[in-house]
Amino acid sequence: MQKLTAIAVKQAKSSGKPFKMADGGSLYLLVKHSGKYWRYDYASPHKKRRTLALGVYPDVSLAEARKRHQKAREQLADGIDPMDAKKLTTSVGASDTFELVGEEWFSLHMLEKSTKHRVRARSLLSNDLYPVIGSLPIAQIKPTQVLTALRKIEARGVDASKARSLAGQVFKYGIATTRCESDPARDLGGALKKHTVQHYSAITDPKDVGNLLMAIDDYDGSAVVQTALQISALTFQRPGEIRHMEWGEIDWNKKQWEIPASKMKMKSDHIVPLARQTLELLEGTS
Repeated sequence: MQKLTAIAVKQAKSSGKPFKMADGGSLYLLVKHSGKYWRYDYASPHKKRRTLALGVYPDVSLAEARKRHQKAREQLADGIDPMDAKKLTTSVGASDTFELVGEEWFSLHMLEKSTKHRVRARSLLSNDLYPVIGSLPIAQIKPTQVLTALRKIEARGVDASKARSLAGQVFKYGIATTRCESDPARDLGGALKKHTVQHYSAITDPKDVGNLLMAIDDYDGSAVVQTALQISALTFQRPGEIRHMEWGEIDWNKKQWEIPASKMKMKSDHIVPLARQTLELLEGTS
């Protein structure tokens, strides 16, 4: 089908009887004696035929009508009826969309979190939640609409539980600030796919521990890596913590490693007792 042109839309005139000028994808210009109206005919998620008003020409140009048409098609693909969404966004409290409340929550609760935590939350909001429910008034969002966003995540083979938890935090903030009355993400856990947690093997036999320590002693790589491996075996701390160890955190008199609470994302400092062998290893690298 040949699409409309801006000139054809401008020159269209009513001859008395209303007529339609199609642009493709069920988008058309309805030309009447009273004016020119953009319309989109579609089947709602419940298979009901509906007509969505997209604006009046020339206030809404051909290009703008196509943008609105595309947005409506995307809403349908996400299981959202565009006419219902339009009614919600023009209702009382419509300015308090999920995205607006989500950004407010993010600015208050995420700025003091670790960079990794902030990046993950930002990705879940911007890439997974906002495209589906971001423009909807938070007070009007239904569990099925949140589930639609989570299903899209699962379709990529990814666990959607973190996104559900994050959405729940935004809704709870909305409840606390009187923008909504309930958390539609709360009861969706049972509707999500179960992901099996992979447990990694650990050395528990004393003989195997001895073999590991001898293997570390025989390591012929860099001295820094060998020392880090030895400290790991002596302190039972994670590689990331050892890698970010600072001299100012070592209390030589008390023979302990004091990791600040801010590093551990804890309420108090993390104290690690240091054996004589550990102190000797540290002295050898200073």
